[in-house]
Amino acid sequence: MRDIPEGDRPRERLLARGAEVLSDRELLALLLGAGVTGQDAVELAGRLLARHGGLYELSRLPAHGLTVGLSGVGPAKAARIAAAFQLGRRVTSPETAGRQWVRGSADLAAVVAPFMRGLRHERVVVVACDGAGAVLRTAVLTEGASDRSLIPVRDVLALVLAAGGTTFGVAHNHPTGRADPSEADRLATTRLLAGAGAVGLHFLDHVVVTESAWRRVPPI
Repeated sequence: MRDIPEGDRPRERLLARGAEVLSDRELLALLLGAGVTGQDAVELAGRLLARHGGLYELSRLPAHGLTVGLSGVGPAKAARIAAAFQLGRRVTSPETAGRQWVRGSADLAAVVAPFMRGLRHERVVVVACDGAGAVLRTAVLTEGASDRSLIPVRDVLALVLAAGGTTFGVAHNHPTGRADPSEADRLATTRLLAGAGAVGLHFLDHVVVTESAWRRVPPI
């Protein structure tokens, strides 16, 4: 990086002209901070992007996956990159900031979407609400394998009750990109309905969420 004129270096260009002018590999280079012998941070960033097929695929990797097979990217750099992607997923615009409401399936899908983006494994998210549908707590309940969902009904109900909720919804993702609910998903809905009724809670819905779509999961 020392051989690059100061005005052409990513950090200086970002400060002078804004982050929008930088390429993907230049932005990634700023997170890496430094390259390796014979290769500056921008070149290392380019190799990292090429190895994993681009920025989107890179964003889907867990931190430990970033360190595999590429010298110059250790745990510290991998953690910085993973943290940056996670911050990006959590960003909320001013128009949508503040209290969230779940009054239907589409609302539930919208609330959980930031928790589902870029995952390669299944995740179950519970949304606890008050009687009017105002969200009290949104929490990741379980992380599962890519081919199955883990929805322990007792733990779902305990989380909702601990949050002071009276209504709740549950969502999980399909890393395959297909939103069609499976028989196991439908059975989970049936059990959630029964469990909610047993403890006096109102079950709002169960939805499957993918990167580009969502679908209700009806009971069996």
